[in-house]
Amino acid sequence: MRRRVVVTGLGFVTPIGNDAVSVWTSLMEGRSGTRILTRIDPADLPSRVAGEVKEFEAERFLPPKEARRTDRFIQFAVVAAMQALQAARLELTPAVAERTAVVIGSALGGVETFEAGVETLQARGPARVSPFLIPMFLADMAAGYVAILTGARGPNFATLSACASGANAIGEAARMIREERADIALAGGSEAPLTRTVIAGFAALQALSRRNDEPETASRPFDRTRDGFVIAEGAAVLVLESEDHARRRGAPILAEVLGYGTTADAYHIVQPCVDGSGAVAAMKSALDDAGLLTRDIDYINAHGTSTPLNDTVETAAIKQLFGSGQAVPPVSSTKALTGHLLGAAGALEAAICILALQHQMIPPTWHLREPDPECDLDYVPNQPRAASLHYVMTNAFGFGGHNAVLILSRYSS
Repeated sequence: MRRRVVVTGLGFVTPIGNDAVSVWTSLMEGRSGTRILTRIDPADLPSRVAGEVKEFEAERFLPPKEARRTDRFIQFAVVAAMQALQAARLELTPAVAERTAVVIGSALGGVETFEAGVETLQARGPARVSPFLIPMFLADMAAGYVAILTGARGPNFATLSACASGANAIGEAARMIREERADIALAGGSEAPLTRTVIAGFAALQALSRRNDEPETASRPFDRTRDGFVIAEGAAVLVLESEDHARRRGAPILAEVLGYGTTADAYHIVQPCVDGSGAVAAMKSALDDAGLLTRDIDYINAHGTSTPLNDTVETAAIKQLFGSGQAVPPVSSTKALTGHLLGAAGALEAAICILALQHQMIPPTWHLREPDPECDLDYVPNQPRAASLHYVMTNAFGFGGHNAVLILSRYSS
């Protein structure tokens, strides 16, 4: 029998709350985290809506000097990781830390720092560029910094697979624990992408919602009126442990990581493969890894970006996976409230699935008012739904054709 991997702690820094209770309350009550941008002047940007993290205090875990020397995406990861360790009631003693991995993904890394460095270079010359520029914006520095602060000396790296990064981080960390290369892992994703260049770039791709007059409902996955995703910032980190390690120390076991599948579309730099074959293959791979059949899945947390193409292709892929003779389980997208956290999205949605398993409740797809005829599944619109949840699937798909799928389950000894 293979080594089982369980989840013992969750950490959140998000537009809808910075702890598990506030995140879940927002999901149940439909409290949107998307607003008109305030971190930058958005006046001339075509899309001015974003999911911003509020009431964030990096100094809770970082001395003021260190906070000044770290990009916002690193700070998010540190706070989420420390919160997850506290929730897991886990102290990384030197012996434990030797067997603790850190895997934290990001699509963009420290773009706020990079943009500021370019502005300094242009305005004041190379002598004024900060010596901290490079370590502040490298995408691996969230994982590196968390390891430095916690003493974790096991495998340490960042997954960079666009919007699949966070899910890939969890899946790869779970594999390391199964293969006995680590006993514990801090795994997740972090992103702080709210800069003028990033937003202008995504807008140029026609990827962002331009519903600036309705910022709180601009993200509307699977709705006929959807016009793009709402970019967002934040982080989510999970504490993963081998089951035997968690049970020996009496840890609170929240769920089990049962399956992981990852594939490539090998099709287009930004568009999903129109036949959904890459997504289907990733979902099948996750099912095989979990030892499950499609009929075992009770709920799917969709990638559900609120872009016209993604939502129709993902719907078609799910239908293809289940086939014509089998009912598709309820599907929902929590990006309606959180916005799209890019490289952190897959980690956040995995953590939300664990909350759903704990509460035996499906978070709905908010803002779904006008169903799209091409999106014809049960998306749990606008109202939470009590359900018997044992196995849940969560999808994460990224530019470049990256697909990552996780299957999480209720824990039974």
